[in-house]
Amino acid sequence: MMIQTSVEMGKAALILKLLGDKTRLTMIKILDKHDCCVCEFVEMFNVSQPSISQHLRKLRDVGLVGEERKGQWIIYSINKGNEYYPFVKKILDQLPRQDEKLRELEEKST
Repeated sequence: MMIQTSVEMGKAALILKLLGDKTRLTMIKILDKHDCCVCEFVEMFNVSQPSISQHLRKLRDVGLVGEERKGQWIIYSINKGNEYYPFVKKILDQLPRQDEKLRELEEKST
């Protein structure tokens, strides 16, 4: 049984503002199913590495995204233990899957 928790209004506004950016919203949707490195997001969105890093930093600052170093790579993943994840998950569940972006990325790398 899932315990229903409420999110304080100011925090909800902050999360919704962060997710109000289409790139960040898409990134979070992808990270909910698939961990990614910056270079993968650069390919998917066709934007600069500093731009992607800035988006990830904002998501990391509120704890929605975590990072793990694997050799020379930093792999980003959604932080399902974050107190706001249940709130964000309800939003993500309403959005279309992003499998096509991942498939296109795989095709580019083969």
